[in-house]
Amino acid sequence: MTEPFVSDEPLNLYLKDARKYDYLTPEQERDYAQRWHDRQDRRALDKLIGSHLRLVFKMARGFQGYGLPLADLVAEGNVGLMQAAQKFEPEKGFRFATYASWWIRAAIQEYVLHNWSLVKIGTTAAQKKLFFSLRRLKARMQELDNGDLSPETVDFIATELSVPREEVVEMNRRLSMDSSLNAPFGEDGDAEWQDQLTDDRASQEAVVADAEERKERLDFLKLGLDALDDRERQILVARRLAEEPLTLEELSQRFHVSRERVRQLEVRAFEKVQKAVMARAKQQQIATTNQAREWIRA
Repeated sequence: MTEPFVSDEPLNLYLKDARKYDYLTPEQERDYAQRWHDRQDRRALDKLIGSHLRLVFKMARGFQGYGLPLADLVAEGNVGLMQAAQKFEPEKGFRFATYASWWIRAAIQEYVLHNWSLVKIGTTAAQKKLFFSLRRLKARMQELDNGDLSPETVDFIATELSVPREEVVEMNRRLSMDSSLNAPFGEDGDAEWQDQLTDDRASQEAVVADAEERKERLDFLKLGLDALDDRERQILVARRLAEEPLTLEELSQRFHVSRERVRQLEVRAFEKVQKAVMARAKQQQIATTNQAREWIRA
């Protein structure tokens, strides 16, 4: 699909550069990510980043409703993309676009929060969620005026976002001081800012699919961990699954072995998990194929 023409010349040059990069297959993506992760291969990084520039542009357009320059939103999204490339661990098996989307969105949201108003919007996770969700929820409740919200709407939004009623009222007043959802814009003035607001919620189908995929991944992970002995399991969890991974030195002291031995145990444990997961996946694939054949015969 061809990206739209925009009036800003730098953005058109950005899109022109982005189109020079082909979309990557999962195998190409994994190869480039691994080369960058293991050897700091700059050419591999260029391919990985370049193939996702269109993703940055697409996500940045979703934040245009806040009245900030699209070029700036894209620039901040690129910062998030670079951060994602630095943090991405290809051996965990996720697609880079899925991982990078979180970093891109976070970078753009931070920019919006710091530049939306001279009044500080808020810095806690709950306040950020309230800022980016308030307009959508107001639209759902048909509360599009700039005045105070009705008590019913305040209660609904506070419950929906798990924030105090007072924060809902305060945030609404701050946003109302800056602009109106119904303020016209465009050459003919026939469009409103609310028309540019995107609903970031996933569709019901996507929610169900994500839940099923998450459950399947957790089942696979449990299966893989069950294939390990207690020491291997502790090391793999501490090194690969913990929110703050332990160092080889810390684990060597815990288990009274050398750091090299800990590394060897980690590698062996990971290979065991991979083998167990791949075997189960193959079994499921065979079962699905046999079931399809039965349906065809019937």
